[in-house]
Amino acid sequence: MILFGTLVNTATVLAGSAVGMLFKKGIPSRLNDTLMKGLGLCTLFLGVSGAMKGENTLIMILSMIIGAAIGEGIDIDRRTSAFFHRLEKRFTKPGQSGPSIADGFINACLLFCVGSMTLVGSLNSGLLNDHSMLLTKSMLDLCSSMLFASTMGIGVMLSAVFVLVYQGGLTLLASLLAPVLTATVIAEMTCVGSLIIIGTGLNLLGITKLKLMNLLPAMFLPILLCQLPFLYMM
Repeated sequence: MILFGTLVNTATVLAGSAVGMLFKKGIPSRLNDTLMKGLGLCTLFLGVSGAMKGENTLIMILSMIIGAAIGEGIDIDRRTSAFFHRLEKRFTKPGQSGPSIADGFINACLLFCVGSMTLVGSLNSGLLNDHSMLLTKSMLDLCSSMLFASTMGIGVMLSAVFVLVYQGGLTLLASLLAPVLTATVIAEMTCVGSLIIIGTGLNLLGITKLKLMNLLPAMFLPILLCQLPFLYMM
């Protein structure tokens, strides 16, 4: 069952989010804020660790520049936020405060789906039918989703849909992309993706308000850029 790892991961995000939302009302606002800052610091650590795996700075820079141009052209962040704001108006009570559904969804999606474990785990599932890395990631996401949902609400639970589609799509496409997904390509994709995770951490800490969804196309550009020999001669 090629999607076994992805299905388990989706289930753990749903379960963790449900538990987190169940205990949300019992968490004092001061503790809630401290938890959010702690998650921001952990996210920064994950991002910095992954960014160190890149070997070609030029590919990283070009990926971010071209990816940002594509993302801004499509305006992924605005379209995603607009959809969830409409959803929020429909289901949120008037005067209710707290993080928006869009914020919870976007931050959770980036944390759960942008990173080396997602890439390598999906490839292992698709190419080797080895789900061990995705199962390990599922346990990590179970804990993360509990903490995130306790502070950011139902948007975190909705991110399970993105996990299913994105991670499952990578797994199903793995056999087609196998010839170009070398260790070098995966390292550069991990590097670029980890920069986006750093941005997620900065947003969670309240330092920045980066439109990170508009940077997602950058993560896939190393697949093309790593095929250009002249980039390794500069």
